[in-house]
Amino acid sequence: MPAIAVTSAAATDRTTLYTPSQGPHVIRPQIAEKVLKFDIGKLRVVTRQVGGSFGMKIFLYPEQCLVVWASRRLKRAVRWVSDRSEAFVSDVHGRDNRSLAELALDADGRFLALRVTTDANLGAYLSNFGPFIPTFGTVMLAGVYKTPAIHVLVRGVLTNTVPLDAYRGAGRPEAIYVVERVVDAAAREIGVAPDEIRKRNFIQPRDIPYRTALGDTYDSGDFPRLMQAAMKRADWAGFAARRIESEKRGMLRGIGMAYYIETCGGGPEENARIEVHPDGMVDLLLGMQDNGQGHVTAHTQILAGKLGIDADRIRVIQGDTDRTPDGSTGGSRMAATGGVATLGVTDKMLDKGRAIAAHALEVAAGDVEYREGSFVVVGTDRHLSLFDTAAVAADPSRLPEGVTPGLDAELSATLKAPTYPNGCHIAEVEIDPETGRTSVVRYTACDDFGNVINPNLLAGQVHGGIVQGLGQALLERTVYDDGGQLLSGSFMDYALPRADDVPSFDIDFINIPCTTNALGIKGAGEAGAIAAPPAAINAIVDVMHRAKGIVHFDMPATQERVWHGLQA
Repeated sequence: MPAIAVTSAAATDRTTLYTPSQGPHVIRPQIAEKVLKFDIGKLRVVTRQVGGSFGMKIFLYPEQCLVVWASRRLKRAVRWVSDRSEAFVSDVHGRDNRSLAELALDADGRFLALRVTTDANLGAYLSNFGPFIPTFGTVMLAGVYKTPAIHVLVRGVLTNTVPLDAYRGAGRPEAIYVVERVVDAAAREIGVAPDEIRKRNFIQPRDIPYRTALGDTYDSGDFPRLMQAAMKRADWAGFAARRIESEKRGMLRGIGMAYYIETCGGGPEENARIEVHPDGMVDLLLGMQDNGQGHVTAHTQILAGKLGIDADRIRVIQGDTDRTPDGSTGGSRMAATGGVATLGVTDKMLDKGRAIAAHALEVAAGDVEYREGSFVVVGTDRHLSLFDTAAVAADPSRLPEGVTPGLDAELSATLKAPTYPNGCHIAEVEIDPETGRTSVVRYTACDDFGNVINPNLLAGQVHGGIVQGLGQALLERTVYDDGGQLLSGSFMDYALPRADDVPSFDIDFINIPCTTNALGIKGAGEAGAIAAPPAAINAIVDVMHRAKGIVHFDMPATQERVWHGLQA
């Protein structure tokens, strides 16, 4: 986690910290008020290009505090940048649960109860959100099924590892993995197909809104429809023929599905400020922080569409505690929460602009409407453009009584309920029994993200999430020796997925608008990382069961571990 701190002259005694983060407003009060105990007004935090985060850069790290302390002590700039080996043992890790799942079914294969007991590794000491992550994700243990009773026990365990915290999905991938693995195991136990057991237990569209046994209320969705669409695109019915063809080549072929749902878009309020300038520019200031999701593009689209102006007239400003309002990024809330804030603050600014334009045009505010970049007197061609109105707003002498100068507005938005993106992912694998090498030969996804702002950004999020999920399932493995020494502390020993490890993805969207926010949108950033691990492991278990009668196989399914499994 790089960090550079610069302290000004003694006259102001002010320090500026430059560091990549998921929101400088999150770490600023921790550094100033909680750790170093000085006036928060004397600390400015700036985040520019982040270079990816996936949860890891939400948190406060000791080095960020240390560079601020050293800079204030020495009255000079102090810089710290870790190398890759240091990052392996200093930056938080993720996903280290051991869970026991027990599912009760009736004679017709319908779920009666689920019990899950999880031991969650927290590391040698607690990170910022450490204990929160394994408990937060447990609400998703209900999955998309009508399970009347669910019991969950989570035990946090302190060990000798690097601390663990949020990683793309923050507890929800762990929960959905447990659910979708135990559902497949139950189907095999009672002798029904994986899709059939899901059909019997799905929450149906007629049941929605549906409150789960763990307290979440799903507001929208059509789970049977998405599963059928995914199976058709994946040619589920033609798999048997493909398996026989693989066997003729000496290969083993398996297929697995997973149906995920997640809760996202909640969290703290999100703040936005909008400023319209007479020079023809609009500034949107957000507390959120772009770290690869495409914030600038999405918010520019929302604002350009709302205002009816060209996108090149809009500046989206983030990452500076001196300029931007409070906020943070995480939990797939950029559009659902931040987008709603952008819509709301724009409406608030337009209300102010309408009053200013009406005063300038000498008509009642009720006779003015906003369309295509101008405030227009209804039924006439009289109008005042948005930017001409901003020029009027800059002159206090031209304003109606009680209106402050400037065409601007601020707003805080909080979602009244989370969003629930969901979908069915199907993985098809081929395994070489001589070497244990697993190849993902087909991957199909059918997702529901509600209304869509930018299809290309959406597809990119799904693709990236799937790759990370497949990396977790098949390649990535953290190893310590008996003395607590990290052995997989470089990319020579820790395998990330590369382009040739994944196929071209076949993705489709059946989007059912969310009913609990103004955009009708659902979060998308974590979906692929949630669905891919259980889909891939279910496919591998399909192979293992046919070949060796094995009914369970743990992640990661590395080449060595798969080979050993096939030798059993």
